[in-house]
Amino acid sequence: MLKSFKIEKYHAGIVSRTTLFKALQYLDNEKIITPFLLIDSEKVREKVALIGRHIKNAKLFYAVKANPDIKVIKFLNKLKTGFEIASEGELELLSSIGVEASRIISSNPVKSLKFLKLAASYGVDRFSFDSPDEVDKLMKYIPGCSVYIRLSVPNEGSEWPLSKKFGVELDNALELLLYAGKRGLKPAGITFHVGSQCTNVYSWNIALDKAKALWDMAEKKGLKLKLLNIGGGYPINYTKNVVGIEAIERNINTLIYERFPEDIDIYIEPGRAVVGDAGIFVSTVIGKAKREDQEWLYIDVGVFNGLMESVGGIKYSYIVESNKQVRSRKLWTVAGPSCDSFDVIDKNVLLPEPEVGNLILILSSGAYTISYASEFNGFSIPRTILI
Repeated sequence: MLKSFKIEKYHAGIVSRTTLFKALQYLDNEKIITPFLLIDSEKVREKVALIGRHIKNAKLFYAVKANPDIKVIKFLNKLKTGFEIASEGELELLSSIGVEASRIISSNPVKSLKFLKLAASYGVDRFSFDSPDEVDKLMKYIPGCSVYIRLSVPNEGSEWPLSKKFGVELDNALELLLYAGKRGLKPAGITFHVGSQCTNVYSWNIALDKAKALWDMAEKKGLKLKLLNIGGGYPINYTKNVVGIEAIERNINTLIYERFPEDIDIYIEPGRAVVGDAGIFVSTVIGKAKREDQEWLYIDVGVFNGLMESVGGIKYSYIVESNKQVRSRKLWTVAGPSCDSFDVIDKNVLLPEPEVGNLILILSSGAYTISYASEFNGFSIPRTILI
């Protein structure tokens, strides 16, 4: 049975027309049991080819935490990407499909002992750090490994800031690089993160200025650094157009090669930018209600089983299935299926009124959805389907 969706012009600006067409084609040809996440494999391939293209000497290390589904990881492995990991679980995932240690880095500044033991046995030897205790741990479990210091940088313009938990200021960073060298590790370089979903292109200017200051300080102390890891942060379209990857990278490339040596190695750790806008969640409307002056729309995926980032401020675009003539739009409070009142995805979402049982598509939902999901309240974690 062909399904009819109310597709607006702006939807094609949030996800590509080809991704949207593939998703709709899938829904017309397959038996639908929601919720599930569709990932457009060709969109992922396109993003992998794009990211790093405009930065000289750049290498891509996919942030596995963004979407660790085995089908996604296997697809990226075929593309020969690098991988950035933080835990023994992520390393076990990569080892299960034979990813070489030379294509793996870990930028979690505080690593578990179990992870370090496994990393040592597997041959992973590039790590970030931001404390003397981490140096001591690395020296104990992986002596002689290469390390890069996590520098604290502003996260203004980021919809998901990452500046509070990790990172150190310049003087402390220099001391830690020197300490790592004294303890027998190899101080390789500097890393920072401007924050996830960063829509302010100038955030990289500030971060690179600070990294350059540290680079020069290290050089004066006799440290010859080689690596600059610029982390992730590239944004995708959720409800509006954001600055594009090419514009961000051309700016970064100019800044780097005005400040740093020509033979510097550049690492990039994208997650959201690789899989985010390749993903479309398929959900079903399971209920409607009017409570006081609010119209409530309940769907079978929510905060706990896939849309946790909505709690932190990420807002999504939706496409509603309609079996009839499109009715007038209403402002909805969109909520998930659990009995917990915390399970509210968004408020004041302008949508045509669907019927209970209609499908609802959630665009740009490929990143930080399934990876956050739990089976709270007995609702299963949605499947991921690569198309």
